[in-house]
Amino acid sequence: MFSLQGKTALVVGIANEHSIAYGIAKALKDAGAELVLTYLNAKARPYVEPLAEALGAKLFMPLDVTNADQQDALFAAISDTCGGVDIMVHSIAFCPAEDLHGRVTDCSRDGFLQAMDVSVHSFLRLIKAAEPLMPDGGTYMTVSYYGAEKVVDHYNIMGPVKSALESVTRYTAAELGPKGIRVHALSPGPLATRAASGIDHFDQLLNDAADRAPTHHLATIEDVGACAAFLASDGAKNMTGGVHMIDGGYSILS
Repeated sequence: MFSLQGKTALVVGIANEHSIAYGIAKALKDAGAELVLTYLNAKARPYVEPLAEALGAKLFMPLDVTNADQQDALFAAISDTCGGVDIMVHSIAFCPAEDLHGRVTDCSRDGFLQAMDVSVHSFLRLIKAAEPLMPDGGTYMTVSYYGAEKVVDHYNIMGPVKSALESVTRYTAAELGPKGIRVHALSPGPLATRAASGIDHFDQLLNDAADRAPTHHLATIEDVGACAAFLASDGAKNMTGGVHMIDGGYSILS
């Protein structure tokens, strides 16, 4: 285990104990990091708060990434309470159901803009807000999927959206590298999370991935957390801009 002792990590995107963000938060905590955790709204809070308490979160605050006031309040509290932040994890995505389930060709303008705003531009907003709190460098991470690179049945408009997210990862890594800030995208295979359950025929996608992957195992949130903890550590201080596949080798096959 690479030590994250003395580091503060902001993790955005926990919905419940099955969330990728929860797997990452737990791994960061186990490696020694102090946690700042957020919840989307009052409806989500009862599911997330017990997890935040169990993980001993130093701060637990609301964050709807479309609400600028909530973002400002969060980073002000991080500055006042923690003095700064060393790790920021962005694990959120959204697309209106009617656009997610339809053809890419038919995606509405409003649906496309909303998907890009919540899933991609919010990462940029969080990066910009956290940057002044990382004077000695740090690590940003987001979560992508293989559908950004290849066409995956039923992934639809989220493919182009995740492709944009991966491009943002590379460009911000290039810009922030001189400041000692690394940027990564984690790309696990399909996982049975609440967000993923909105994809049509998702159970079939899970079965196909397990059958096809060389390891014949689906990724777990623990797998993703272990990768994130390493990338946030000093052991990965010369790694940045990567899309890290955590998929049992699925993506190496033609």
